[in-house]
Amino acid sequence: MSTTSLTWSSERVEQLKRCFDAGLTCSQIAREIGVTRNSVIGKMNRMGLSRPRDLLAAQMRRAAKLARPKRDTWRRLVIAQRKMLREAFPQVQPEEIPIHNGRGCTLLELKQGQCRWPINEPGAENFCFCGNEVFAGLSYCAGHARIAYRGARGA
Repeated sequence: MSTTSLTWSSERVEQLKRCFDAGLTCSQIAREIGVTRNSVIGKMNRMGLSRPRDLLAAQMRRAAKLARPKRDTWRRLVIAQRKMLREAFPQVQPEEIPIHNGRGCTLLELKQGQCRWPINEPGAENFCFCGNEVFAGLSYCAGHARIAYRGARGA
């Protein structure tokens, strides 16, 4: 990049003043002139150009409204997408899998391939683990896996 494109020529200064008077933001002025926003801010400070705070706040609000859609628009879009997904992929109700009474293993008796679902409260006299055969490499039997790995509701 050449140094001539980085200097403030008299044409660029005049263009900065015109854009400032037109009410453009520093970012818009920078894009118009072809310099960075920080160089525009620095030059405006050196020239003593400033805007009243209420005008700056109004410009910021206007820019924010233009930059992103309203929250209601996003909400309607998400609701419509969820509805389309529900219609395209209807939920299949999981089959009821009975939970058989397990072997009642203690922690020390529990082995690889046995259900680790706790039965009763830890510290209770009759506390144990299910101990049934696990389902498809999970930590629980089929009945307890259905309880432990539930999908999100209402989505």
